[in-house]
Amino acid sequence: MAGRRSPGEGSISQRKDGRWQASLQVNGQRTTVYGKTRAEAAAKLRILQRQAPAPVVNLTLGKRTLNDLLEAWLETKAPNLKPRTLADYRHTCERYLSPALGTMPLSKLTPERIERLLACYQDHPRTAQKLYLRLSQALALAVRWGWLASNPCERVDAPRYRVRRKELWAPEQLRTFLDQTRDHWLHPLWVLLSFSGIRLGEALALEWQDVDLAKGRIRIAKSVQRIEGQCVTSEPKTAAGVRGITLPGEVIEALQRQALARLAQGGGPLVFMGAKGDPLPATTVQGTMRRACKRLGLPPMTPHGLRHLHASILLAEGLPIPAVSQRLGHANSAVTMAIYAHAIGKDDSAATEAIERAIGTER
Repeated sequence: MAGRRSPGEGSISQRKDGRWQASLQVNGQRTTVYGKTRAEAAAKLRILQRQAPAPVVNLTLGKRTLNDLLEAWLETKAPNLKPRTLADYRHTCERYLSPALGTMPLSKLTPERIERLLACYQDHPRTAQKLYLRLSQALALAVRWGWLASNPCERVDAPRYRVRRKELWAPEQLRTFLDQTRDHWLHPLWVLLSFSGIRLGEALALEWQDVDLAKGRIRIAKSVQRIEGQCVTSEPKTAAGVRGITLPGEVIEALQRQALARLAQGGGPLVFMGAKGDPLPATTVQGTMRRACKRLGLPPMTPHGLRHLHASILLAEGLPIPAVSQRLGHANSAVTMAIYAHAIGKDDSAATEAIERAIGTER
């Protein structure tokens, strides 16, 4: 696939009548020249390029710094981002980009300076990748607004980072964990996460009005996260995130026990409530689960790992990908495929049997 053309680069194409045309756009003005051959059109294009004025950039460019751009960029992103994502973007800017390059005028932000910054994090490739992505997005906005003629990140090699897939428990290990923690106060939450595949934030935002024990179903419509010490409840970022989930008997029984425990503690709207009546902190769940795994001699596992394990088991058992995607609340099946390709069975014997049934074989 052809890459994006830089400003002033121009383009050459052949017309339906056989002639060649070359076009150049500078400062919003497009000029087109023609030739009988591609070489002739290319020669005329080079003349246009030599004669073309320099691209016009906002006259206040010299006074604008990267900090000015980052602040404006975050302002434009805020309405379309979930609170946690916005907080992550802001942290990247304030923790890494602003201290290193924030006071630098945009006109002096060169590919060399960017590459030197990224080189400082060569031992932390995930951080380097996040810096590059956020900076590139902000600079793209500067180009659209006329603060810059081009994006210097386009002339920088993007850092590579590949997430290493964490090893999941075998189903037998999950069964051991659930059986050996039955008397633990967080057991109902662990059972719910294991058998539903919902996110921890979704479970911690769950209210009793979202639970129908008689029908064995829950409704997921929101998620809670702690951002800078404050609980923030938000809706799913896609319509697929709002969903109903059917629960097996083991989860229904666990939630019934949780309901009795909540009544004994004074009740409240939340299924899993913290000491002050607010949602149970995710860090409490994570730390408690880590200690339980260590006590039982099991490999470390996180609440989010239970979601991955849930999806992997369903796919390994042959549940259709769209059904798994719907249960997880993914926007579409492609998201599920990208994350869980490793869990999809590689045995294609069913395909062989299907083609033989369809075509038949003379014997």
